[in-house]
Amino acid sequence: MDHTATHNSPRTWFLTSSLSPLCIRLIRLLLAHGDYVVACLPPQEIEHDDRSAEFRELINECKSSRKDREGWKDRIRGIRCDGRVMGQCGAAVAEAVHIFGRIDILLCCKFEAVVGTVEELSATPATRNLVRDQFETLFFSQVNFIKAALPQFRAQHTGHIMILTSIGGHIGTPGMSIYTAATWALEGFCDSLAYEIAPFNIKVTIVQPNKEIQSLTNKIIFAPQLPFYDSEINPAPSIRDMLTNVLNTNPDTALDPPRFPQPPPPSSSSASAASDDGHHHHQHPNPSVAPPEDIQYRYPRLPAAALDRLVTETVHALTAIGGHENPPARHIVGFEGSIAVKEKLRTITEELEDFVEASLAVDIFESELKVEAREGRAAMEAALGGGSGSGM
Repeated sequence: MDHTATHNSPRTWFLTSSLSPLCIRLIRLLLAHGDYVVACLPPQEIEHDDRSAEFRELINECKSSRKDREGWKDRIRGIRCDGRVMGQCGAAVAEAVHIFGRIDILLCCKFEAVVGTVEELSATPATRNLVRDQFETLFFSQVNFIKAALPQFRAQHTGHIMILTSIGGHIGTPGMSIYTAATWALEGFCDSLAYEIAPFNIKVTIVQPNKEIQSLTNKIIFAPQLPFYDSEINPAPSIRDMLTNVLNTNPDTALDPPRFPQPPPPSSSSASAASDDGHHHHQHPNPSVAPPEDIQYRYPRLPAAALDRLVTETVHALTAIGGHENPPARHIVGFEGSIAVKEKLRTITEELEDFVEASLAVDIFESELKVEAREGRAAMEAALGGGSGSGM
């Protein structure tokens, strides 16, 4: 078999998770282009009727006699696969190669977001388990697929690994600390991986749309809210409020409002916190703020037209970059995301400049960089202060 497929040739795509509205629209575009698609189906999602409905519709279309769907059923293969199980990932890759002969693009596109502040995710054993689950879903499952595909890519001496994350890979988000941590872990892994596999002609690209694009097209998990993080008293930006407002527009996905317990009235027993020996025993600082409600899970339901507008840019970016002869290491989708990342990088650069002397102070030997920094600082002070430091 010829292993030198070009960007315009039919390509074989392997999607690690294929039930999101974004992936459904991507698959349609790929099949229309003449590409081949291996669609991994996480068991816990394919068994969810609402989540899998659009994918089942797509498969029925592929089997139909419509002229514009001719040949689609022969170029798509659905495989039930739990990415958290390494053996299943290896079996899925082997099946893909057996059916289509090769894999050109591995698209790591599994996503779900845990919403909750650090304290909210530390409140109970159940919320602490969400931290581990987030890493299993976003990091370890995708690493498993990458490890399973690497031997095949090396044998082909070509391949393209694409990681669909979000600008959360650059910018932290209040209320999504664990999601951000798992995203950064995956991106850091891929940054190192890219150097390791470059000699085998295997490329790596990280694609970063806005967080809302991923969050509003995948499962969202809400840890119970603590009262002191309620937006009415806490000025921090609230991703929880934004997502809740979207979900509440549909009665089928509306969230139960938080129910903060009232502190118990003062009683004589509260005065007995001190023991007879006069020492105060340790107690929780406020036992009344323990989360009173269960963790809530939702798949957002947006109108089809709204979903189309939300994901179109990302879908076209993936098809344009996937399998490209010289793809970018990172691609930020959309104007707003690009501006946000530029602002973050500008802040980092300015802080680096502000403290460059402190950074270079640890150098043992005089360096050109240290001299340049000192001269640059002197020029800046002269320009701003008009020689105010001449008396020193």
